[in-house]
Amino acid sequence: MTPERLSCVINTLNRRQPDLSVITDEVYKSHNLAAIARSCDAFGVQDVHCVWPTTTYRLNSVTSAAAAGSESWVTVNTHPDIEAAIRSHQQRGIKVCAAHLTDRAIDFREYDFTQPTAILMGTEKEGVSDAASELADEHLIIPMLGMVHSFNVSVAAAIILCEAARQRQRAGMFEQRHLNDVRFSALLFEWCQPSAARLCQKHNLPYPALREDGEIADPQAFSQQVNAQSAHTSR
Repeated sequence: MTPERLSCVINTLNRRQPDLSVITDEVYKSHNLAAIARSCDAFGVQDVHCVWPTTTYRLNSVTSAAAAGSESWVTVNTHPDIEAAIRSHQQRGIKVCAAHLTDRAIDFREYDFTQPTAILMGTEKEGVSDAASELADEHLIIPMLGMVHSFNVSVAAAIILCEAARQRQRAGMFEQRHLNDVRFSALLFEWCQPSAARLCQKHNLPYPALREDGEIADPQAFSQQVNAQSAHTSR
């Protein structure tokens, strides 16, 4: 971990916007999911919420080059159905905005993205479902000037995220850290020490302390702890 790399990691985490996220409702094409995750990373969004048939979805299972390593920097959260995904956000005071053409839809540029917001993208085939449409707090549209009537789902997500980032940058929201100390420390460890983080997750161990240079403060003690836990679980 070079000083330059550590500085880049810390600066990126300081700009993350924990109250801005994306929900994908059974977006099933791997390259679209990967591209959405890549856009999230680019615009300061840490969390992608996927409605997925199982809880084992991981971006690093995507072979598409569109991911471009995004699985290392974006957290994927899975939900059993769209209703659960939407309500989990609304219960935390986060507005859910569906990219959806309806009579009540507004131009996405008119929405205030400086408030806690989750951007809901529907599936490639049917778009936003009726259930999601009813539950969403707002409907957003991207005005188009050509003959086609919709963008690819990943392109639409990127356009909306770009506007959200523009508004937040204008409001100075990237100038101070918004991640709480617990999450900041956890992500800092995972980004600085990915192999050690996977060992901790595998053996249900707490993350050890890091030195100021991003290295594990007591690597020998950590190694002993991992070996002891590994020996215990193999019995």
